[in-house]
Amino acid sequence: MPPHVLGALYAYRTCEFSTLAKDGTPITVPTSPVILPAQNRLLVTTSISLPNKAFNVRRDGRVALLFSDPTASGLHAPPAVLIQGDATAPDQVETSTPELDQLWSILAVRQPASNAYGANALTRWFFDWYYMRLLIWIVPSRVRWWDNGDFAAAPQEVEARHVG
Repeated sequence: MPPHVLGALYAYRTCEFSTLAKDGTPITVPTSPVILPAQNRLLVTTSISLPNKAFNVRRDGRVALLFSDPTASGLHAPPAVLIQGDATAPDQVETSTPELDQLWSILAVRQPASNAYGANALTRWFFDWYYMRLLIWIVPSRVRWWDNGDFAAAPQEVEARHVG
């Protein structure tokens, strides 16, 4: 993957994460993934109180992440990036892994107001369910990007063996 595409993935604040519902309908929600190029995968998480993303992945692991809104990224005319891949969602609740800790660090910088909730012991106790996460691991099979976010242009593409 070209450096400018990988750099854009790190700079984007959110992406649109799509899974497939039981009837095959695409379900898309905003999320903040962790980019893990050394592992050739990405991490998306969901709270145990909102498990549908994980349920959908367990039924059908085909997923997509679209990085298309560069708001607050600091980038001018970055590429829009579509990652298609295969996901797994282990049936295990996690509260602390190195990758999950990385996500909390990223969110603390991107959403500083959220630090107030995590700093208060009473709030953490009442909202402990929020910090209990289901992990969704995504292995890319294809990455497409549109330079300058121009969807009218033909995308460039890299297959899985060249991702990372």
